[in-house]
Amino acid sequence: MAKTLLVIDAHPASGNTFCGALLSAYEDAARAAGATVKRLVLRDLAFDPVRRKGYGVEEEWEPDLAEAWRLIEAADHLCFAYPTWWGGHPALLEGFFERVFVNGKAFRYHDNDPWWDKLLAGKTADVLTTMDTPPLYYWLVYRNCGLTRVGKTILGYVGIKPRLHAFGAIRSSTEKKRARWLAKAAALGAAAAV
Repeated sequence: MAKTLLVIDAHPASGNTFCGALLSAYEDAARAAGATVKRLVLRDLAFDPVRRKGYGVEEEWEPDLAEAWRLIEAADHLCFAYPTWWGGHPALLEGFFERVFVNGKAFRYHDNDPWWDKLLAGKTADVLTTMDTPPLYYWLVYRNCGLTRVGKTILGYVGIKPRLHAFGAIRSSTEKKRARWLAKAAALGAAAAV
């Protein structure tokens, strides 16, 4: 049975980015494999990415965040695409996570112990990130710090099971290499659809 997918373009820049190309290849292949696919472009949303009252106070969502949450809840599978900058994801995606993946929505703390319920359990995700650092170097030297954070301490924390994919080094890549990466993204999208 085909799934409902939500692809999330978390690149702060508009225009032709390789993140956007990866996401388009993923989305097109998923749709061709029979999935229902929705696209969410974070840079086009009107929301304050800063939690002005901290984590102790519930903040009302802007209409775009309420709609984004509706799409997340309706999806079986998510796909995030973003560039790795300074070893991690851009501030735009961080602000989105901080505002949307909150207690009572994405997870729920227990009252009488230190544990929590993972309210998005059962969902899966692909994380596609581009980087100028060669992925092997990123893994050996930086221990995959940014991908580990997104995969374990954000998505995993709320119950989403992620598959993490790094594409790089972008700056020194050839057209042939980029074509292989786009084919990989398409294969991931087709696999996510079923």
